[in-house]
Amino acid sequence: MPIPPFVVELRKLVGTHELWMPAVTAVVRRGDEILLTERVDNGRWAPVTGIVDPGEEPALAARREALEEAGVEISVDRLAAVSASSRITHVNGDLGVYLDLTFACTWLSGEARVCDDENTDVRWWPVDALPDLQPFLLERIDAGLADEVAARFRF
Repeated sequence: MPIPPFVVELRKLVGTHELWMPAVTAVVRRGDEILLTERVDNGRWAPVTGIVDPGEEPALAARREALEEAGVEISVDRLAAVSASSRITHVNGDLGVYLDLTFACTWLSGEARVCDDENTDVRWWPVDALPDLQPFLLERIDAGLADEVAARFRF
């Protein structure tokens, strides 16, 4: 579902004004491959992403999004990075800034497939042969694939 119901309700109150939204990115690894989705809204490839529902634990949101978007069960292994997006203007005119929590994740089960209306394709990509990705997504993927213990922060 592209716009969560709670955001629809918020938009009735605030219109297109900028919203600060918590979000997650799940960098899902299976051996030497990572899971990417081809987004409907911009036609670009990206890791699994989504908005955290009110009261939802962020790691559980990452697991939920992987299942909803790609039909796969994952383990959420660690927080890999924390960052804020620049101001985004959505195609409908809504403004938003996203606090992104990027998680390093491991595939557990399930055949990757399109499971929602947010994506046109879902597939595994070799880590050394990724498609053209936006720089901020490459940063998230790099953090998710890194063999680090601590999360990365932007300053």
